[in-house]
Amino acid sequence: MSLAVEKRKIIRLRPRRAPGDRARAIREAKESTAKFILASSAFFSIVTTLLIVGVLLYESSSFFAAVPLSRFLLTTTWGPQYEPPQFGIWALISATLVTTAIALAVALPIGTVVAVFLSEFAPYWVREVIKPSLELLSAVPTIVYGYFALAWVSPALQTFLPTLPGSNLLCAGLVMGIMIVPYISSLSEDAMRSVPMLLREGSYALGGNKLTTAWNVVIPSALSGIGAAYILGISRAIGETMIVAVAGGNIPKFTFNPLDEAQTITANIVATSGGDPAHGTIEYQSLFAAGLALFVMTLAFNIFGYLLRRRYHQAY
Repeated sequence: MSLAVEKRKIIRLRPRRAPGDRARAIREAKESTAKFILASSAFFSIVTTLLIVGVLLYESSSFFAAVPLSRFLLTTTWGPQYEPPQFGIWALISATLVTTAIALAVALPIGTVVAVFLSEFAPYWVREVIKPSLELLSAVPTIVYGYFALAWVSPALQTFLPTLPGSNLLCAGLVMGIMIVPYISSLSEDAMRSVPMLLREGSYALGGNKLTTAWNVVIPSALSGIGAAYILGISRAIGETMIVAVAGGNIPKFTFNPLDEAQTITANIVATSGGDPAHGTIEYQSLFAAGLALFVMTLAFNIFGYLLRRRYHQAY
């Protein structure tokens, strides 16, 4: 038997690949690649968070080795440049809480009402105009908001309150609230729009109007997404820097009076780091201690919001 005949027999015995096997292999390779990229991105975000926390803890450890924790948490005077230095973090926390509370008092109700209007009441063309405008508003740099507060909002408030200083917590909080409205309204509206139409139709069939349906059906069903929007708004308010640095004041002072001039944690970090403190000094390390306090505050609000959202999500 010739060599050519043997080769033809071997070729006949080889199993032929089905036409769909190649496409299936390509699809599986693409899925594996996508899974790897997504897993790597998630892992990268976790590693980045751990590195940030690690840096804060490492630099803050040197600070707390020199400054007792009780002095840091239980005193109300902050002044690393004083003689002797003062490190009472409540002088900064109080102003942060005041501006955050004012911002949320403005942003949460307005953002929720706007979201309900866009989701349940607004015609299509109105929604297509207002929502992009809100998203454009969220893209405005915060330094612009800061100078808007200083140049327009503060003088407007002084017409009603003549003794109000040019920089004050009320002005900073109001403008922060305006800045946060687009985040809350856009995310809340997306959550409400994702509620199935069958739930609305069931409410209408039982005699409910649009307002009743929105309040008793849509909002409870979308509470998980609305809660996520609120958490984002709280975190955004606590971590805001430029508005409070420009319009809130540069005097660390323990106060809960919104008419006072005071300094938040983020504004103090900006002001202190702008002075170029020497590396390794207690003033330099106080930046990381203040940053650690800000991180703990944000984490606590996020955990509280998550638990509250989970509780109401289960209830509904």
